[in-house]
Amino acid sequence: MAESKVRTTASAGKPVGKTGGAPKPESRLAMVRRARRINRELAELYPYAHPELDFDNPFQLLVATVLSAQTTDLRVNQTTPALFAKYPSPEDMAAANPAELEEIIRPTGFFRNKAKSLIGLSIALRDEFDGEVPGRLADLVTLPGVGRKTANVVLGNAFGVPGITVDTHFGRLARRFGWTTDEDPVKVEAAVAEIFPKSEWTMLSHRVVFHGRRICHSRKPACGACPIAPLCPSYGEGETDPEKAKKLLKYEMGGQPGQRLRPPADFPGEAAARADAAAHHGEVADLAVAE
Repeated sequence: MAESKVRTTASAGKPVGKTGGAPKPESRLAMVRRARRINRELAELYPYAHPELDFDNPFQLLVATVLSAQTTDLRVNQTTPALFAKYPSPEDMAAANPAELEEIIRPTGFFRNKAKSLIGLSIALRDEFDGEVPGRLADLVTLPGVGRKTANVVLGNAFGVPGITVDTHFGRLARRFGWTTDEDPVKVEAAVAEIFPKSEWTMLSHRVVFHGRRICHSRKPACGACPIAPLCPSYGEGETDPEKAKKLLKYEMGGQPGQRLRPPADFPGEAAARADAAAHHGEVADLAVAE
């Protein structure tokens, strides 16, 4: 019980959680130091952090990221093999029959709007960028269905250009960690960019998203099993009992596969297809149109 009432940050020795009184406000310098230590701790916890979308080139990553809105990366990974088999290039997708494209991507949800975006961005790539995905933020955000989040995913992981990807997980943890109070993704991105060196932006994004998916969940974070709990001002919002918290862990942290069907070689978990053996026997395409 005492552990759930008082936690201290390793950087400043300040109480975190319910202590019976208001904690002393944290200085900007102390927050930055704590934030950078969180990043270092996450780097040790997730040395293999990476995008959890399967892709082989910038176009595939762009399309997969657009499809990932309001669904899981696993669902996207189950859907894209059939999609890219039929439409391997922007030119092919630009000429797609909307109804046929919608049917393939139906499992990802919001398939009509997504199909419209995919055809629109493919036409733009074909007509304005010689069929190539541009490597500049200013160009990427002109494509239909592509905002700063999607653009930063593509830049950071297909072109090696540093970017902060503010999805729902990143925004939630940035606020829980006390890096910002903003809800607007653009403001969150700007606030976090002032805390960390540009060279860290892409990997920071992966680490924070990994942590949000595996431990610091939206509804019930596993506080009692969190290695960076001493650095978190939001400790206590979730389950603080260590044994109960362990049962909340997801993906490889809890002994289950991640979301990729084709994970990197150094990823500690097994491919997500382990959960559906049919995907390993040529039936991924069937999965993509089953719903």
